Amino acid sequence: MTRIPHETSGEPNPLRVLTLDQLRRRTSMKWRTHPEDVLPLWVAEMDVPLAEPVVRAVTEALRLGDTGYPAGTAYAQALAAFAGKRWNWEGLAVERTAVVPDVMLGVVEMLKLVTGHGDAVVVNPPVYPPFYDFVTHLDRRIVQAPLGADGRVDLDVLEEAFRQAVAVGGRAAYLLCSPHNPTGTVHTAAELAAVAALAERYGVRVVADEIHAPLVVAGPGFVPYLSVPGAERGLSLMSASKAWNLAGLKAALAIAGPGAAADLARMPEEVGHGPSHVAVIAHTAALRDGAAWLDALLAGLDANRRLLAGLLAEHLPGIRYRPGDATYLAWLDCRGLDLGDDPADVFLRRGRVALTAGPPFGTGGAGHARLNLATSPEVITEAVHRMASARP
Repeated sequence: MTRIPHETSGEPNPLRVLTLDQLRRRTSMKWRTHPEDVLPLWVAEMDVPLAEPVVRAVTEALRLGDTGYPAGTAYAQALAAFAGKRWNWEGLAVERTAVVPDVMLGVVEMLKLVTGHGDAVVVNPPVYPPFYDFVTHLDRRIVQAPLGADGRVDLDVLEEAFRQAVAVGGRAAYLLCSPHNPTGTVHTAAELAAVAALAERYGVRVVADEIHAPLVVAGPGFVPYLSVPGAERGLSLMSASKAWNLAGLKAALAIAGPGAAADLARMPEEVGHGPSHVAVIAHTAALRDGAAWLDALLAGLDANRRLLAGLLAEHLPGIRYRPGDATYLAWLDCRGLDLGDDPADVFLRRGRVALTAGPPFGTGGAGHARLNLATSPEVITEAVHRMASARP
């Protein structure tokens, strides 16, 4: 896998700053779900200190007592400037954005705008399990369009899924994961343009979860869905939460293409009451002033991908791992180890390493597990050694 390195930022690798003892003082889900003898490499939290600009912004807000209700467009303006610099995308119009509580709740609100009860939502398994949970809770039906063997969107399969989605009438949507979780696939401009053309042909509305967008290596580069020809009626959800480890500070942005502005305008005003004002301050600071920290993180993640690939080749050659170009998640094909449909369960019981189980990701998830790379090289090394010891 050819890499074009990010510019040296002068920032230390944030993945090498905190010790395990320091991390175990945290009280979030990652560190409280399992006993202390388990290495937690599952849920999407990173083992990093916060970027200093974020700490400064939040600290100043607390010092001022600036803890009221969110207002203004600073978050959207910061994201628009970030998109212009990072992705060469000048089409993020602040007036076509809205602050929502987080990406998945934003997805729900967007699906409410473009589909009705019982309508179909197409997804690409294996995919982030909450896609299934939130869509079915919303009383929409899932239509699966599995990824190809190369981990990319299969346009023929997607077209058949669109055909099925609209066959019984009603409206339909396509919940696009871009970049893709768990594979780390970065969709190309050509692929996304083809998706947009198919969506228009079948009258399917695209809602893109682009939460991992900042976490793309420099080589492939991220392509915003709304930037490609034909995507004017699309909707996107973005946030700084994944890239700067801000999941506990809830805020995201819903973004409409020019042809979806009227849809976004129909979103109930009370949805905007859900985000935290302090979170909006934190996310704005990350996007505006956190690029150097992000570049140091991306370099560390790239090193961790190479480290994991080498360790698996040496100690667990039965696992197939194709390093992705985005996210801090590694999708491990463990079927060669004969550990059954849920190898994560075996690694937890026998090796005391917590990974995310594959089956909940849908078709293609059985026999797989997802590993969180956003930790120190030492923890990754120890985890692979433990996983190797868990084999029968």
